[in-house]
Amino acid sequence: MIRLNVRFELDYLVNSGQASFIFNVQPAFTLAQTVLHEQLVVTDGAIWHERAVPGSTNRLISVKAAAGTLHMSYQAEVTLLPVIEGTEHLAEAEVSSLPDSVLPFLTPSRYCESDRLLNFAEASFGQLPSGYARVLAIRDWVRSNVKYSSLVSSTRTSAVETLTERVGVCRDFAHVMIALCRAMSIPARYVTGTDFGADPGKPPDFHAYVEVWLGQRWYIFDPSGMGIPMGYLRIGTGRDAADVPFAMMFGDVTSEFAPLVRATPVEGPGLMLPHHVDGALSTA
Repeated sequence: MIRLNVRFELDYLVNSGQASFIFNVQPAFTLAQTVLHEQLVVTDGAIWHERAVPGSTNRLISVKAAAGTLHMSYQAEVTLLPVIEGTEHLAEAEVSSLPDSVLPFLTPSRYCESDRLLNFAEASFGQLPSGYARVLAIRDWVRSNVKYSSLVSSTRTSAVETLTERVGVCRDFAHVMIALCRAMSIPARYVTGTDFGADPGKPPDFHAYVEVWLGQRWYIFDPSGMGIPMGYLRIGTGRDAADVPFAMMFGDVTSEFAPLVRATPVEGPGLMLPHHVDGALSTA
């Protein structure tokens, strides 16, 4: 079992009138992830309530705030129960046998235009052994052929655009891998969390990684290579970034500061620290 203390601080300025916000920053409730306790503090005078997305594990916070500064602070302690398996038996599932809940992650979405990458994906990965080995090859190709840079892409950049420019952030790496997997008829989805274990020279931040359906469950792949997947907690799960932004703003709003993001492991009896593994990792 892994236990993490997480903390997020978000600051905005409502320039005039009133503004509404929808935040997706709370860790999800799943069989492999338990939120032991959590605390949310919002600027006095702001009105907020929690809500859920039907059919998903995504947890949302709706906030209504008047002109002025809005500060939101969230803290929680979360336990993770990662499953590590051998990879030799992880086969690609026949589309006809996929569970209904998996089907939405097989088709193109706003930022993952898999239908435009069919020929490229087949030429690049069609002759490789199917299953985990092919998915790993797709991950490694994205990691080797896309350069990490926070100064080039935007929130509107799609997988096809990233493949053209060959540069982006974790969001873009994830979109490319998802689109290529779907182009090979392999279900893949987008997950948000934190970049636990990132390069010490890079401030911690929200993070995007990929889950791919193999055999009978979802397995984690991080094409950006930015951290230690065993330490990734699950916040939002969707088809791509359009489904799970950590913040949506409606009104005359500007960001005051970059978000403060922390995920610190807890040491103690029965607990282990996140570490790199060789097998297939699942926290779904």
